[in-house]
Amino acid sequence: MADATPLRASYKHFLTIPTRWRDNDVYQHVNNTEYYSYFDTVINEYLIREGGLDFEHGETVGLAIETHCAFHKPVKFPQIVDAGLRIGKLGNSSVRYEVGIFIAGDDACAAHGHFVHVFVKRPENRPTPIPPRLRAAMEKLLV
Repeated sequence: MADATPLRASYKHFLTIPTRWRDNDVYQHVNNTEYYSYFDTVINEYLIREGGLDFEHGETVGLAIETHCAFHKPVKFPQIVDAGLRIGKLGNSSVRYEVGIFIAGDDACAAHGHFVHVFVKRPENRPTPIPPRLRAAMEKLLV
């Protein structure tokens, strides 16, 4: 993903997430660590709802092996954010999710980044092919 500020139109799925009072830090904007929580939320909400991910009892789960976030403008409580999601790369056992965090109503993102998951089979936590239902859900977001 290029470092240019991505636009809302380049994402295929969105989840609205309200900021919380506790998200702000001493600099009076959402702390950088909260953005990763937004990333996790949009990714896992989509995988559970569209892909049938069972993170508690499922035989296969995705483990984060790489993350990145670039910041473009501050978000502040009580703003609402829209987390945009797309898939940049889909392999046999791994996927690169690309996420944009948008202040409600803005077309340019406030922050963007990526998560890479490797899917593993429990309890060994050894890489395994992405299950068909999850793969089908991910293919809908592939760019």
